[in-house]
Amino acid sequence: MTESPTPVKVAALYHFAVVDDPAALRMQVLPLCEDHGLKGTILLAGEGMNGTIAGAPDAIYAVIDGLRSLPRFADLEVKYSEASTMPFLRMKVRLKKEIVSMGVEGVDAATEKGAYVEPTDWNDLIADPDTIVIDTRNAYEVAIGSFDGAINPNTESFRDFPAWFDDFSEKLRQDSQKAPKIAMFCTGGIRCEKATAYVKAQGFKDVQHLKGGILKYLEHVPETESLWQGDCFLFDQRVAVGHGLREADYGQCYACRMPLNAADRASPDYIPGEACPHCIDQRSDEQRARYRERQRQVEKAAAAGRQHLGTE
Repeated sequence: MTESPTPVKVAALYHFAVVDDPAALRMQVLPLCEDHGLKGTILLAGEGMNGTIAGAPDAIYAVIDGLRSLPRFADLEVKYSEASTMPFLRMKVRLKKEIVSMGVEGVDAATEKGAYVEPTDWNDLIADPDTIVIDTRNAYEVAIGSFDGAINPNTESFRDFPAWFDDFSEKLRQDSQKAPKIAMFCTGGIRCEKATAYVKAQGFKDVQHLKGGILKYLEHVPETESLWQGDCFLFDQRVAVGHGLREADYGQCYACRMPLNAADRASPDYIPGEACPHCIDQRSDEQRARYRERQRQVEKAAAAGRQHLGTE
C-alpha cells in the first residue's frame, strides 16, 4: 500500500434502485471516479449500486455528489472512514447480476425492504426482549465482533442466508405466540437491507434493519453508550475497525479469510499466506502449496518496492 501525505478518505456506498441500463450507467460512473483519481470497486446491476472507493477527501466528496446527482441515486447511502494508506490498487466499475449476491430470483430490495432504524434508535430496539436480532454477516466476520445476544447464522456466504432463514422461520412460526419482531444488521447496511426484503417475502411483517449498518453505528453512537462488542470486519486491507471507525490491529489469513489478532499471528500454526490456527488442518497439501507460491510472489513484489496485484 502507498503511504499518503494526508489521510485517505474511504467511502462505502450503496443504494437499491431500478436500473434499466447498467452498462450505460457504467459509462457515467467510471469516468467520474477516474477523473478524480479514486481507487476502489463499484458494482452496478439492475437492482442498484454498491461499492467502496478511496482517495483525497475533496475528490471523494465530489464523486459522491456526482453519484447522488444521477437519476434514482439521490438517496445513496454512504459511510465515510479514513485509512492511513490507500487500501486499493485501481479503480473498477463492474456489471453484475446482483449488487450483493443472494442468489434468489425476485427479491426486490428497492421497493420491498424492511423499515430503517437510525443508529441512535438501535439500542432501544435490540434491548427489547421481544425483538429477534439477526446478524446477517458471515461467520468469520461475526468471530471478531457483534451485538450482544444477536443470532449468528454461521453462514459462509450471504448466499447461504435464505436457506438458513427458511429453517429458522419454521422454528419462529412454531414457537411464537404472536408475530415476531425482527431486527437485522450487517457491516454497511446492504446485506441486511436485502435480507429484510427476503424475510418480508416469507410472510413476516415487522422487519427492521440498522440504517448504515455497523459502520454508521460505530461512527455515531458513543462508545460509552454502545452495545457493540469487539471490532467490525471490513473487506479491504484495513481488515477491521472499532468504535469511532479507528483501525483495529488485525491481519487476515489468505487461506480461510479469518481475521487474525495478535495472538493468532503469534501462533506456531500461523504461516503467512498459507495457514492460520483456524484452518491449519482444513486445507490439502495442494492448496497449501498454491498459497505458498502466492505468498512467495507477494514477498518478491514487496522486496521490489511494489504491491502484488493479487493482494487487493
